[in-house]
Amino acid sequence: MAGHSHAKNIMHRKGKSDAVRSKVFSKLAREITVAAKLGMPDPAFNSRLRLAVNNARALSMPRDNIERAIKKAIGNDGDNYEEIRYEGYGPGGVAIIVETLTDNRNRTASNVRSTFSKNGGAMGETNSVGFMFDKIGEIEYPIKAGSADKIMEAAIEAGADDVESDEDGHWIYTSFEAMIEVSAALEKVLGEAESIKAIWKPQTNTPIDAEKGAVLMKLINLLEEDDDVQNVYSNFEMSDEDMAKLEA
Repeated sequence: MAGHSHAKNIMHRKGKSDAVRSKVFSKLAREITVAAKLGMPDPAFNSRLRLAVNNARALSMPRDNIERAIKKAIGNDGDNYEEIRYEGYGPGGVAIIVETLTDNRNRTASNVRSTFSKNGGAMGETNSVGFMFDKIGEIEYPIKAGSADKIMEAAIEAGADDVESDEDGHWIYTSFEAMIEVSAALEKVLGEAESIKAIWKPQTNTPIDAEKGAVLMKLINLLEEDDDVQNVYSNFEMSDEDMAKLEA
């Protein structure tokens, strides 16, 4: 296990503005409804629903919104959503995974394909890039949870596989299967996590420059803005110099 700086290739997941908060809440509500439909509508007996509710609370989603999303599943008055994963390549050969929850797979596939093609990318077949990623558990804690050494020690005791820390927070990684067990052990020591979720983590990264990075970020942002898209993962990395150019 090695503690190191949090990878900059997930920068697009940070800094969500208030302008997109309602869209974020909509995506969270959809995940809550799907989780409640797939299992019991009680978070105490449905681990996926419990994670969805906890993540919604961490982003300050109102309790009424959470309860409405669960009631939609109980009343069967909500749409039936499918979980579909799309894969493709962005500028510079960067691998991209797009997770969606959709009630119309034709619409979603068309929108995702169009977004790729209009922004320097190309959508591929299923598993065209998935083999470059590992599906694992990610447990996020704020920087105030403790020092990097404290988080590392707690993670080792809890049975985690890896830790990344930087000035923005701490990210603890586990196998997908151990995510719930590890997060429960961590909560006893560090308190409640900011988020607990399954992610696609790249096995290796693809380096790109600031020029390609600008186009890639536009592609990723447009994908994330789609109502049917829940998560976007990529394997790009940039030098600090190019990152500074992109953020300027």
